[in-house]
Amino acid sequence: MKSVIIAASVASAAAFAPTPVAKTTSALNAFEDEIGALPPVGFWDPAGLSDGISQEKFDEYRLAELKHGRAAQLAVLGYIAPETYRFGYDLVPGQLSTNDVPNGIAAINAIPFLGWVQIVAFVGCVETYGWFTSPTGVLDLPDDILAKRQTAELQHGRVAMLAFLELIRHDSQNLAVPGFDGYDNLITGLPFLYN
Repeated sequence: MKSVIIAASVASAAAFAPTPVAKTTSALNAFEDEIGALPPVGFWDPAGLSDGISQEKFDEYRLAELKHGRAAQLAVLGYIAPETYRFGYDLVPGQLSTNDVPNGIAAINAIPFLGWVQIVAFVGCVETYGWFTSPTGVLDLPDDILAKRQTAELQHGRVAMLAFLELIRHDSQNLAVPGFDGYDNLITGLPFLYN
């Protein structure tokens, strides 16, 4: 009887043992050592955008991911900062104060046309002339630390892109059905912000 129990235990334990997986070659393996490929997933490309592309095309995609990640980080800050603090100056002297501009999507209709012209002109100048970069263009760090920081920047950008989408979704639903979640404010865990 003991041998039957031991055999059954060994057989059931073997069901959970890892099995060796053969290495396969694909387009994903070409980029598996790139910055941003992290365990346990490794290089993740569910849409197959990297199938059969060159290293130059991959670098273009990575640059676009970095730019979108940086813009999303600024967007999340720009979305949350007005919830906690307002500068209180007049956007349009005597007509529109920053205290009167609502947060989120509702601000689109509150900002006058010339305000949008200023925003678009500023972004265009930054994109055209490349302001806000380091004087040398690169960080002077050892390779291992630079790779770690570049990976962190990619991770932060990816999380910020998801966070911004959720902020937009939440705000859009709140505009369609006011108070759908039972809360009046975006940041609900810190009520002292609104007093």
